[in-house]
Amino acid sequence: MKKILSVLLMTVTIQTVYSQKTTTEKMDELLRASTNAYRFNGSALVSKQGKILLEKGYGWKNIQDSLLNDNATIYQIASVTKQFTSAIIFKMIDLKKISLNDRISRFYPDFLKGDSISIENLLTHTSGINDQLCGSPTAPLQGERALLDSIQKSSLAFSPGTQFMYSNKGYQLLGYIIQRVSGMTYYETVRKYIFTPLNMTSSGFDFVHLANNNKATGYYYLSDTAKHPASIIDSSASFSAGSIYSTAGDLYKWLDGIGTYKIITKTSLEKACTPFVNPHYGYGWTIDTLFNKRVISHGGDIWGFNSLVASIPEDDIHIVLLENAEDIDDTHHILKKIVAILYNQPYHLPAKNEVRLSREILNKYIGSYEMQPGMAIKVELENGHLTATGGRKQELYSLKENVFNLDDGYNQTEIQFGVDESGIISDLSFYKNGKKIICKKIRQ
Repeated sequence: MKKILSVLLMTVTIQTVYSQKTTTEKMDELLRASTNAYRFNGSALVSKQGKILLEKGYGWKNIQDSLLNDNATIYQIASVTKQFTSAIIFKMIDLKKISLNDRISRFYPDFLKGDSISIENLLTHTSGINDQLCGSPTAPLQGERALLDSIQKSSLAFSPGTQFMYSNKGYQLLGYIIQRVSGMTYYETVRKYIFTPLNMTSSGFDFVHLANNNKATGYYYLSDTAKHPASIIDSSASFSAGSIYSTAGDLYKWLDGIGTYKIITKTSLEKACTPFVNPHYGYGWTIDTLFNKRVISHGGDIWGFNSLVASIPEDDIHIVLLENAEDIDDTHHILKKIVAILYNQPYHLPAKNEVRLSREILNKYIGSYEMQPGMAIKVELENGHLTATGGRKQELYSLKENVFNLDDGYNQTEIQFGVDESGIISDLSFYKNGKKIICKKIRQ
């Protein structure tokens, strides 16, 4: 009898294990659900300890031609380029050609503010140079002299090294400094020291003129009723601040290569990933913590494209999320959910409409609801979807009549609309930190 019970118990245990979703299945389910909810449209790659757990495309590469994203889709990665620019600067440091303390005046003696701004200030966004790109985003950068003149036309926002202010223009200047130090163009330098050694054969710079069937079409906005292709930004306009295009597979090679010191030394990488003035930003790398794990990352946003690359060095984990839909900006929330899956932490799939409510019913909820004097939640109906705007606009997903789910990308909150004796919507309510918040309707 004991043997029979033991066999039965073993059988139940095995069935339970096999009935549970694997880590890869959970991540794929998350990304498919996010795609269906228009919260992701692109390609994703996740690896752990050298093994690729997920590498897949989701959603449209080109709607007009009915092409879907896949592993080979090529995207503009925008400001993720800053990691590459930073790595080249540190490569030049490793080669004894430059130092973090070098001033701009070493390269541009006539630069009026040159003695006060260091290479370190440019890398850490603490130079005081404003964020505005030099020139039109759809036209080529006018050159080194035009950039210098543009910088000198504006006074510094603060004394260098004292504050953090994200500066694309500062990273454009780093590109020209790289050219002076390396003796090659910025593009040639990145190819020599990064693309070629890591065999990043699907990466480059001139996305406008790229003739490749794997090239993604960028979209401003994607929904059931709207598909708006985006204008392509000339790669040379962003230059060393955001000109690279790549694939998820190539960016995996990048994360693995930089993390195993194939590009720069361990000392240089540790310095690059050390916060400077901003506690969450180093020298071209963002530093954060998720579920008590140190996460090193960088994101990018350009017309029609979003990108995010992240590593958890402690456990040799790499995550790449590339999108060809600009309005979809859930990559950081999806990253957090993927990390939650990898470490068996709780997470939500994207909310969805559990029931379909008529326009007549949805119209009842339109109006403003007062949270406190001078602060209200505005509920609107747009393209058949109910939205709520407090701090930012978010969609409300119907659970049943008068009850909705608000999904901010990571957390979900149940919203309930109250009805007075005459059947008119009188308020909306939700729970925050265990306390019920009631917002009275103040106007239609």
